[in-house]
Amino acid sequence: METTLRGVGVSHGVAIGEVRHMGTAVLEPPARQIPAEEAEREQGRARQAVEAVAADLMARGNLAGGEAQAVLEAQALMAQDPELIADVDRRIAVGSTAERAVYDAFAAYRDLLAGAGEYLAGRVADLDDVRNRIVARLLGVPMPGVPDSDEPYVLVARDLAPADTALLDPTLVLGFVTEEGGPTSHSAILARALGVPAVVALPGAVELAEGTVIAVDGSTGEIFVNPGEEKKAQLEASAAERKAALASATGPGATSDGHKVPLLANIGGPADVAAALAAGAEGVGLFRTEFLFLDDSKSAPSEEKQVETYRQVLEAFPEGRVVVRVLDAGADKPLDFLTPADEPNPALGVRGLRTLLEHPEVLRTQLSALAKAAEGLPVYLEVMAPMVADRTDAKAFADACRAAGLRAKFGAMVEIPSAALRARSVLQEVEFLSLGTNDLAQYTFAADRQVGAVSRLQDPWQPALLDLVAIATEAARAEGKSCGVCGEAASDPMLACVLTGLGVTSLSMGAASLPYVRATLAKYTLAQCERAAAAARAADSADEARAAAQAVLSGE
Repeated sequence: METTLRGVGVSHGVAIGEVRHMGTAVLEPPARQIPAEEAEREQGRARQAVEAVAADLMARGNLAGGEAQAVLEAQALMAQDPELIADVDRRIAVGSTAERAVYDAFAAYRDLLAGAGEYLAGRVADLDDVRNRIVARLLGVPMPGVPDSDEPYVLVARDLAPADTALLDPTLVLGFVTEEGGPTSHSAILARALGVPAVVALPGAVELAEGTVIAVDGSTGEIFVNPGEEKKAQLEASAAERKAALASATGPGATSDGHKVPLLANIGGPADVAAALAAGAEGVGLFRTEFLFLDDSKSAPSEEKQVETYRQVLEAFPEGRVVVRVLDAGADKPLDFLTPADEPNPALGVRGLRTLLEHPEVLRTQLSALAKAAEGLPVYLEVMAPMVADRTDAKAFADACRAAGLRAKFGAMVEIPSAALRARSVLQEVEFLSLGTNDLAQYTFAADRQVGAVSRLQDPWQPALLDLVAIATEAARAEGKSCGVCGEAASDPMLACVLTGLGVTSLSMGAASLPYVRATLAKYTLAQCERAAAAARAADSADEARAAAQAVLSGE
């Protein structure tokens, strides 16, 4: 029987296929005693399994690169923790099997993390994944993770761990459905990067039976279980219509009456440039330079290495605009040589610009490298600071840019509500603003962007978030300066129209979203976008805002 479920659509498109679940968590090994003479052999088995899992995680990280590499390397270090290994040895010495000793040692460590404050408690899932991999190897059962399949499928999981998703094959994974996560979670960002439809925060997703045929609409968040032929045909026709609209929309971003809205790409480094160019990006609206630093969390990359990396990106956009965000370290992107290890709540501590101002030599080197990389190129370089709270922060960054001899526009990211509320003050020191809607939502609603239980508060359609966007754009207009959006909100085509109506001057997103946004913007006038924005702001919830904007744009 056909039924309909609803989660949060986070990556556009339609996928129809059979459900394949992530490998299930390893069952608890039986507790049994071993003879004393077997202890040394069991200790050897445990060590071999630990080293094999650590090596596998490191190899996956090397292949994936970027942020996934840093996360996987951290998991490998968890597996090799000397105290954990010593605890495993002790448990085996008093009679446990290797697999039971690993299970119990990790359980004890897990309890310590769970009670050690919010940030460390957030690492429990990573620890569980490492434990499951080691125990699976010892038991000789399939490793938990992405299913083996020769046929394309829809991947269903409680959530997607970096170790599982870093090397996914998009020719086999038709789409994602997860029970956890939100619009700005790693699962959502990965789906958009791969260009596959995805729905997150779907209650009961893991209860979908293996092999069940489902249709995933990544735009609406709907899941159709056992869809009939008529529903399949309807969805496929809708997908074909969208594809045709995408193909017909080319050139610079603009509304139907010619109001220009530059469409830019979010990238992590030179490897992302080709996809951005293929999608028709008019430049780069967010160059996340932290991925270069995450290659080695023990020390900063040399100025020479930074110059080489930055120049590769700048050369790809002659006469184009490239907005570089200086290092955003801290919180979920810790670096051993920069970020303190004992912060009780790193998301509210020393991160972003705060970190750089405490380590001025790191900021000075990065700004100098950007200046050298841009020498002799016709590119329009703009450099912005993350986590700017007020005018004092903005001035400190602008002063550092000038001291480094940087010939570029200096800007500030608006990710903290105070920066939006006092945007006109901030703009006395910098030349542009860029709204990071992911963190702005997180800090506005006190809602962790990785926690599915609060996903409704991470929804960029929340009217309070739209109010903050409007405050920032009005301040920029009053100062005769620009205010773009580089958060994931820009990748929602209808919300892109609302943001345009709020006065946003450019939109930056993952390359896969650019054609959808370009095609949708081209259907409406600026006046329609402004009316849709006003309707959305007048609503009381994200769902009401979305529906109100849709009603305006569809002429209802």
